[in-house]
Amino acid sequence: GSVGSGHRVPLGPSQSRFQVDLVAEGAGRAAAAADQPQKPAGQGAAAAKGSEEAKGRFRVNFVDPSAGDESPAEHGGGLEGGGVNFQNGGDTVLSEGSLHSGGGGHHHYYYDTHTNTYYLRTFGHNTMDAVPRIDHYRHTAAELGEKLIRPSLAELHDELDKVRDCGHLHSSTWCFRALMVPVLRVAPLPSSSHDGYANGEDGTPPGEADATYAADSKGIVKFGWIKGVLVRCLLNIWGVMLFIRLSWIVGQAGIALSVLVIAMATVVTTITGLSTSAIATNGFVRGGGAYYLISRSLGPEFGGAIGLIFAFANAVAVAMYVVGFAETVVELLQENGALMLDQMNDIRIIGAITVLVLLGISVAGMEWEAKAQIVLLVILLFAVGDFIIGTFIPLDSKKVKGFFGYKAEIFTENFGPDFRADETFFSVFAIFFPAATGILAGANISGDLADPQSAIPKGTLLAILITTIVYMGIAVSVGACVVRDATGNINSTIITELTNCTTAACKLNFDFSSCQKTKCHYGLLNNFQVMSMVSGFAPLISAGIFSATLSSALASLVSAPKIFQALCKDNIYPGLLMFAKGYGKNNEPLRGYILTFLIALGFILIAELNVIAPIISNFFLASYALINFSVFHASLAKSPGWRPAFKYYNMWVSLIGAILCCIVMFVINWWAALLTYVIVLGLYIYVTYKKPDVNWGSSTQALTYLSALQHTVRLAGVEDHVKNFRPQCLVMTGAPNSRPALVHLVHAFTKNVGLMICVHFLKGPRRQAMKELSTDLARYQRWLIKNKMKAFYAPVHAEDLRDGGQYLMQAAGLGRMRPNTLVVGFKKDWKQADMRDVETYINLFHDAFDIQYGVVVIRLKEGLDISHLQGQVLRKTFTNYLFLNLLDSKGPRAPLNLADQRLLDASSQFQKKQGKNTIDVWWLFDDGGLTLLIPYLLTTKKKWKDCKIRVFIGGKINRIDHDRRAMATLLSKFRIDFSDIMVLGDINTKPKKENIAAFEEMVEPFRLHEDDKEQDIADKMKDDEPWRITDNELELYKTKSYRQIRLNELLKEHSSTANVIVMSLPVARKGAVSSALYMAWLEALSKDLPPVLLVRGNHQSVLTFYS
Repeated sequence: GSVGSGHRVPLGPSQSRFQVDLVAEGAGRAAAAADQPQKPAGQGAAAAKGSEEAKGRFRVNFVDPSAGDESPAEHGGGLEGGGVNFQNGGDTVLSEGSLHSGGGGHHHYYYDTHTNTYYLRTFGHNTMDAVPRIDHYRHTAAELGEKLIRPSLAELHDELDKVRDCGHLHSSTWCFRALMVPVLRVAPLPSSSHDGYANGEDGTPPGEADATYAADSKGIVKFGWIKGVLVRCLLNIWGVMLFIRLSWIVGQAGIALSVLVIAMATVVTTITGLSTSAIATNGFVRGGGAYYLISRSLGPEFGGAIGLIFAFANAVAVAMYVVGFAETVVELLQENGALMLDQMNDIRIIGAITVLVLLGISVAGMEWEAKAQIVLLVILLFAVGDFIIGTFIPLDSKKVKGFFGYKAEIFTENFGPDFRADETFFSVFAIFFPAATGILAGANISGDLADPQSAIPKGTLLAILITTIVYMGIAVSVGACVVRDATGNINSTIITELTNCTTAACKLNFDFSSCQKTKCHYGLLNNFQVMSMVSGFAPLISAGIFSATLSSALASLVSAPKIFQALCKDNIYPGLLMFAKGYGKNNEPLRGYILTFLIALGFILIAELNVIAPIISNFFLASYALINFSVFHASLAKSPGWRPAFKYYNMWVSLIGAILCCIVMFVINWWAALLTYVIVLGLYIYVTYKKPDVNWGSSTQALTYLSALQHTVRLAGVEDHVKNFRPQCLVMTGAPNSRPALVHLVHAFTKNVGLMICVHFLKGPRRQAMKELSTDLARYQRWLIKNKMKAFYAPVHAEDLRDGGQYLMQAAGLGRMRPNTLVVGFKKDWKQADMRDVETYINLFHDAFDIQYGVVVIRLKEGLDISHLQGQVLRKTFTNYLFLNLLDSKGPRAPLNLADQRLLDASSQFQKKQGKNTIDVWWLFDDGGLTLLIPYLLTTKKKWKDCKIRVFIGGKINRIDHDRRAMATLLSKFRIDFSDIMVLGDINTKPKKENIAAFEEMVEPFRLHEDDKEQDIADKMKDDEPWRITDNELELYKTKSYRQIRLNELLKEHSSTANVIVMSLPVARKGAVSSALYMAWLEALSKDLPPVLLVRGNHQSVLTFYS
């Protein structure tokens, strides 16, 4: 437990003592603290200040009773006083030293009284390392508690002298003089970090967090699983169908097939229920129901498409249910002859009034809405009970209407189907299926549930079970009690025994045979109000119908705005942001309510529900299908983050569920299904195109990663083949935005063809470089993506350029996705630069050839590096091949001088369309074909497609035609289009005198002149400055030097107007040609020309004419 920089003095209690007080009780404690003996100066003030801190935090005081006014340094770099915020579980904190003090008994420990289990309770609180706790894993300062930040690795691990400067730490950490102890810091609420989300994690947009969570938790209403999920789902699933259509379905399909219809619908909803449960238990669920579940698991594209559709479907469903209610009311009015205008307009009037009342209830708040739901459920249950009791009391008056009580004959007769009026099994299924939807009613208000993770699975699955049992029970009992056709006429009673009795009614002494000829008004097939006829007290059934329609309308009216609000908050559709605002304690989406009300009202006024109903059912089914697919997708992606607490799901069952949903969509209504698909696809494409800046860790990302991984591994097992050769470039760009011309030109021939890695070497102190490395990585990769570059950014810290180059050439890439070509910018300032840098630069080429890389040197006469024009003072990194002019960016921006203006224009020249011009290929030496492949790849790109390739080769004057034909044959076998082939017979002619003189003048400063010096002086100088050119070497390579000068003359003569010149790069023998001479060759060869690419492959074939 020794602390201190140099001193090895254990800190006994005399040196440092910690005392923790709960600041909530601060005021009283602060007063008590003031009485402590010999408090260091400033301590009292700190105590008083601390008591004003937010409640629930802890303050740590370093109390040093024995120190008095001595300087703390005498005690081995002792600790300084000062109030400190310490977020800790209320436990006492001691330094390690003071735990094991042997010092005498006169020290008082300021423990809290309840810490007799001190050793057990304070594990992890006497060290800087934090123990695991939930607060470290929160997103924002959520309502569940504050987000804490654990000490960073740097704070635990960095050397002491590095951290002596404490300025960069958060204010709530403190520093010892020699040692920094970072404390669990309290994270501030997210202010405007660059994208609104803390670290790429999910969260509400900045500023929203405060509004969402700072609400006073006492006023917020949260529901349990019964009130929040079960009641809602029951009410939403039991719709009008139960009372009005179920008996008709039994009449058409018979008991057996009706039970099958119900079972099929249940299978679809149960699978969806299981999938919903799985997603809902995989992490904390916020508001937004189906939209939230789908978007967080499949990503914003699917989520955004479904969210909009689902919210709209819920809004229109309000209209559908309200019209159902209004129809029933109008029928009652008609029976009593109390119509206001005519049937259609009455429905509109009553509908409009109803939806206004419902709006009032929902705007009054969730609490009211929940109370209304429970009242409605009670009425509904009474209505169901009323019917069941009614089945046991067959009155004679009802027999003429076809109701006889439970009779085996009726059951047998109704067991099989009797489809009439063009109905089929599937059409009946289509009519019933909407009655099974509504299972997401609970999940849709996920934000208002106390514990969505347990409530959603429990409530939803139980609701599906109860409703299915009730549906089946009613189907069977109706089928066993009521015949299909009845006249309702008392004269149908049979007095005499009929001999040829076949129907059940006949066996029960009623003759309804007339119904075969004329249409009757009673019986399962003819009367929709069978249930109220059977029931003990008919008005209760009407009340049940009212309750079923109104409760479903109310649930939808609440769901739609909540989903819409969640969708708008995520800002996927930027135009809809105004609907994200919430009001009041519960963050109620009032604007969404108004919008939903208007949509519903509009559809009520149309009042044609038979058109709307199938579209709505399909919208709901589309969201069910996607929820099922989400579970399948997440399981398939094997993301480590997919671990639902709900275990009873299976990825294949979910997939079957998704497919079933899609099939059911077509069964219900094929055109509505197609319309739904088109709308979902349209929205999906829109959101994909817009690319919202959100990152929710969706399973789409996980699957992308998984497939990339699997394909990369599979690829690694395949040998390379010349037909599949791709230039995979390691590009020495430095910061990519500082050499845009280099990046764009290389991208032009690697895009969608090969790998491109932009390399950035960071030099300097390692610790600083490591910091920059991580920030640069994110920043420049984002820059590449934003500029539509299909490339990777790889920063590396190295002592010098050569080391960095060696590291990356050996280690960059994975498996077959490895670079095979090194691309560098030409070192334009080599004559003024430190020659050691030039030596390093040239050695990079030698290293590349050693590792079997091809090399490409790119030269623009204006230069490549524009970092000094971007108003950034670049740190001195090692990628300064090009002349870096570090301007002071703080000063006023002067107008650019001519050279800079040209440089800026040149830097963007490859971003424009290249026009009808030529790419001149000087293929002088056979390097395996890379010199020819790069220009060919350029011409395949849109910006370059109008450029023609001209090929220049060396040849003998007397065989020019022969050489041209041979090259033309070769190019046509390679299937590379060219516009012209030039054979140059005069390459070896001696260059002009003035050009030779200029070359000699250029190399003069770099010569050794060993003939004019003593032997030992010359040798020592050659050892110290290995880049110098010896007289012997200059003489030996004279012809090669002249060739470079001559080639430059020819290039100026033939290719001065080309868009790009691609030229064979001369190779210098390692150890024989000095760096200065090689650099002079490159300079002489490429000066004063259009953009030049000096290319040298690794002498293995990259082109083939075999198939």
